Amino acid sequence: MNNTYTDLVKQTFDFPQEGFEVSDNNLHFNGLDIRKLIDKYGTPFKLTYLPKIGSQVNKAKKMFNDAIKKHKYDGEYFYCYCTKSSHFSFIVEETLRHNVHIETSFAYDIEIIKQLYKRRKINKDTYIICNGFKTKPYTRNIARLINDGFRNVIPVLDNKTEFEDYKKLIRSKDPVNIGIRIATEEEPTFDFYTSRLGIRSRDVLEFYVDKIKGSEKFRLKMLHFFMNKGIKDDIYYWSELNKVVNLYCQLKKICPELDGLNIGGGFPIKHSLAFDYDYNYMVNEIVSNIKQVCKRNKVDVPNIYTEFGSFTVGESGAVIYSILDDKMQNDREIWYMIDSSFITTLPDTWGIGEKFLLLPINGWDREYQEVHLGGLTCDSHDFYTSEEHINAVFLPKIDKAKGAEPLYIGFFHTGAYQDQLAGYGGIKHCMIPSPKHVVVERNKNGELEDWLYAKEQTAQSMLKILGYVK
Repeated sequence: MNNTYTDLVKQTFDFPQEGFEVSDNNLHFNGLDIRKLIDKYGTPFKLTYLPKIGSQVNKAKKMFNDAIKKHKYDGEYFYCYCTKSSHFSFIVEETLRHNVHIETSFAYDIEIIKQLYKRRKINKDTYIICNGFKTKPYTRNIARLINDGFRNVIPVLDNKTEFEDYKKLIRSKDPVNIGIRIATEEEPTFDFYTSRLGIRSRDVLEFYVDKIKGSEKFRLKMLHFFMNKGIKDDIYYWSELNKVVNLYCQLKKICPELDGLNIGGGFPIKHSLAFDYDYNYMVNEIVSNIKQVCKRNKVDVPNIYTEFGSFTVGESGAVIYSILDDKMQNDREIWYMIDSSFITTLPDTWGIGEKFLLLPINGWDREYQEVHLGGLTCDSHDFYTSEEHINAVFLPKIDKAKGAEPLYIGFFHTGAYQDQLAGYGGIKHCMIPSPKHVVVERNKNGELEDWLYAKEQTAQSMLKILGYVK
């Protein structure tokens, strides 16, 4: 019986796969030799592989534009990047290199928009979709953008009173485009029945007629909806999509300027080698469904907007650790201790039980065994014990020979939300430092280059925040 880690993977999955291959018993990620980065920078470190972002953007654009052509859909597709998934400048600017637009969710996002404009990464025709429940500073910042001549800022109303702020604050001579977010119904297994975000669908028509219709200052340009569970091929998603498209058709008959449907984000990304999701099928079904409903209602189809966050940047990220030691805690449980913490570097593993794509970097020719992974904090929840496709973790055995290299492991497709949720820098549980951050990009000659964005957080920086040193 074959029992190396390579044998395990090849017997279980189709391997190698896009983005993952093994050469000389070392894992390569999108053609990148991770072992060389380990030798250069040490562990732990976060990795951002920027070329993946462009390939994801172009993949989605091609799928939607192909579907539009296939179904003879008389509307356009607009790709917006959801900034809250990662606000790092090098990531946002990389997305903008591929002709995308921006979706914001808080007042400080508008400060980023201003900086991007100063750097000439966007212009005043770039679509800025302003989502989220709006605080007063947020609505003021949105109004300032519009007053400064940003022509395609679309504040998406999350509640009825938000509209009153824009009426007071916006001084634009030209009509201002606005959107309305529909509060969607969630599937029965969710923690609540209706999203806390958006306006109840049954109130939208009345709100439009009472507050917006006939206004010389505002035009309803977009309807927006998003389901927390994402874009899935099930009855709940298709039911909500059809309800929103039917509402669009009702409004379109009395609101001719309405021409946009924003379906939000929600494309899943690969968190396991067993991942299977038919993106092309879903895109074709979305475009086809929208066209069919509009045809039945005899109205023009809307332009389609998406706000992909995880899909844009998730698969560009990785976190690389060393295994410090193994511990046998009883007759059957073996613990591998990493040189960092899951709570502080991959908070979704702790907060919502998220699973990421876990693979060893080296040791593919060794025997494997079932293990539990433990972090360095004293918290009992700082562990990782199962993968998305199986209720277990299998990794190569540690080489105990004197002078043997450590076992290195990587969690891949971690590029969305983890730094935002953990807070890069700052104070972490048990004062575990934020790891160094390595960025890989292509230079002008198309060659891969790596550079250190941030060093590992120091004790001195933490003590300063805590007030022990000045």
